[in-house]
Amino acid sequence: MVKCILTPALLLLALFSHAENGYELWLRYKPLPAGGLRNQYASLSSAICLPHTGATLQVIRQELITGFEGMVGKKPTFAANDSGNYGMLIALATHRKMAAYLSPSELQRMGNEGFCIKTLVRNGKSLLLIAANTPAGLLYGTFHLLRMAATLQEPLKLNLVTAPSIQLRMLNHWDNLNRHVERGYAGESIWKWHTLPDYIDQRYIDYARANASIGINSTVLTNVNANATVLTTPYLQKVKALADVFRPYGIKVYLTARFSAPIEIGKLKTADPLEAQVQQWWADKAKEIYRLIPDFGGFLVKANSEGQPGPQNYGRNHAHGANMLARAVLPFGGVVIWRAFVYSNEKPDDRFKQAYDEFVPLDGQFDKNVIIQVKNGPIDFQPREPFHPLFGALPKTATGMEFQLTQEYLGFATHLVYQAPMFKEVLDADTRRPAAGSTVGDVISGKSFGYKHSLMAGVANIGSDINWTGHPFAQANWYALGRLAWNPAMDAATIAQEWASQTFTGNAQAASAITNMMLGSHQALVNYMTPLGLHHIMGYGHHYGPAPWYNRASRDDWNCTYFHRADSLGIGFNRTASGSNALSQYHSYWQQQWGTPAAAGERWLLWFHHVPWNYNMPDGNTLWHTLCLRYQQGVEGVRAMRNQWRSMQPYIDKERFGQITMLLGIQEKEAAWWRDACLSYFQTFSRMPLPPQVEKPAFSLEHLKSFTFPYAPGSGQ
Repeated sequence: MVKCILTPALLLLALFSHAENGYELWLRYKPLPAGGLRNQYASLSSAICLPHTGATLQVIRQELITGFEGMVGKKPTFAANDSGNYGMLIALATHRKMAAYLSPSELQRMGNEGFCIKTLVRNGKSLLLIAANTPAGLLYGTFHLLRMAATLQEPLKLNLVTAPSIQLRMLNHWDNLNRHVERGYAGESIWKWHTLPDYIDQRYIDYARANASIGINSTVLTNVNANATVLTTPYLQKVKALADVFRPYGIKVYLTARFSAPIEIGKLKTADPLEAQVQQWWADKAKEIYRLIPDFGGFLVKANSEGQPGPQNYGRNHAHGANMLARAVLPFGGVVIWRAFVYSNEKPDDRFKQAYDEFVPLDGQFDKNVIIQVKNGPIDFQPREPFHPLFGALPKTATGMEFQLTQEYLGFATHLVYQAPMFKEVLDADTRRPAAGSTVGDVISGKSFGYKHSLMAGVANIGSDINWTGHPFAQANWYALGRLAWNPAMDAATIAQEWASQTFTGNAQAASAITNMMLGSHQALVNYMTPLGLHHIMGYGHHYGPAPWYNRASRDDWNCTYFHRADSLGIGFNRTASGSNALSQYHSYWQQQWGTPAAAGERWLLWFHHVPWNYNMPDGNTLWHTLCLRYQQGVEGVRAMRNQWRSMQPYIDKERFGQITMLLGIQEKEAAWWRDACLSYFQTFSRMPLPPQVEKPAFSLEHLKSFTFPYAPGSGQ
């Protein structure tokens, strides 16, 4: 047997070196460059006054230790007594010295979760103050300071007061109790229900820490296609264990409520929301939950959509169902989040219109602790959608945002797609309500209509993979959700630069190059998947890859042909007055903007119009020619990302550089697959040749149609 003897040098290397596998996310806390900036943070860490105690304050203390040890190479020195000499004070507004340090307006602006970071002069020396009205605010302020250090920002001469624009900044997990994640592409669910409540995985703590670092304060643990079992007492004990872990990080837990639970686990014969026995069952269930979890957030509900049970099963409407649940949790301060993703095969009208048609007549009938959760667009998390017409159309009903971080329609976790530009297209869109403050961001924050509750949620892309999200760059979408939920006015470039600097490299030039790569990734994907307003032409069921030819679903609006409507005359869905008239659901401004092909422009052309193949586009080409060019440009966009990434090798660790290099290779291959499949199919209608700039398909259309994916991830097959 050969013995391996470690020399002292090799032993040190084994102990202190490790591969960068992505587990640390954006919280790597790598050493700052030697020099003035590092010295400034080292000086701050040498004398920190933290005069409070409690679970959240202990989290703050530990985060400062982790952060400063990593970035400046020394453990911070703490003092609980504020009578000594210190360089940083982290204190609640109730602290006795705050009256001298903070103005009444600053206290008010911070609110419940905001914070202040400012530089003061005390006894002739600079003092950095982090102040908040609550421990959660201090935690967010601490993470902000550490983010400043990690992104090489000066800690001196600060005067920052910030508070979140959105109250509920939420992750929605589509995790099932068997640990399968619906539309999940990063492994199994991280919730190990079998070993809860007695075994607390370190990953739960690291999950809470990552969310707190970007201001996420709410999590829905279970799938919207709900299982009533999670509401049984044994599972509520498991949920309690997670809630106890998350509480010091300022995070509340929510559960999905299956509307038929009173029948399935309550042994009632009905779930009719107007029946007294059903109302009492939910009231008793709420009491049981809040006895275990006093800060339980409430319920998220998918009802009467895609076969899920709901109030319409009993001839009732959405307000009847939502209000019944809202009244059950109201005594405890809970809320009900009711999804507006509803459509029925029994209604032959355009699927685009159904949510608006069902909810607008109910405006004002929902209780004040009900939030209607609306997808960013009117169809289903497509690569690009116009903003949902419900935003701005429910002035008397709190309306929240639902984004999808998991890339169900964006190439799964094998494609690099930075979603913040897509989120910003929606958040910055003006609903054109005839008053100031009418963007979608203004609506969901409550600025437009004064909603009591506000919400921005993202369907989580988190799984058991070591790097959490499958694709390392998919972490950026989780990060972007938190940053935009705190401040919807942030720009996508700033968020990308922050994330790249913390996640990959502190080299400014390399981080900027990675940022540019990220900023172009969404448009590249739109080009190679759904250019010019095409949508929902993905593979049936699993949604993997192109299938514009698919027309065999059990309901018409599950067919790709339903959405693109290609024929010998042209392509696109006519949603004007001469078609489905979905355009009438928007303010008159947008009806004018999108009402003709010329006004709609490339972005929304085929969303709202059926356009002839030989239609003259603004670039002087026919529609067919431009469509072909966009598909080709999408492929070339991925090639440009691959080339840019290759130049990053000197700045990126070997493991993640190699992983992303391989994934970009897959993405280029699949982008070409999308181009070839879509253009080959649409060419059977256009009867026009491919432009010379467009590469010829490598396979026949019949061969491309023959591909099957019975075990595509995330589909449950």
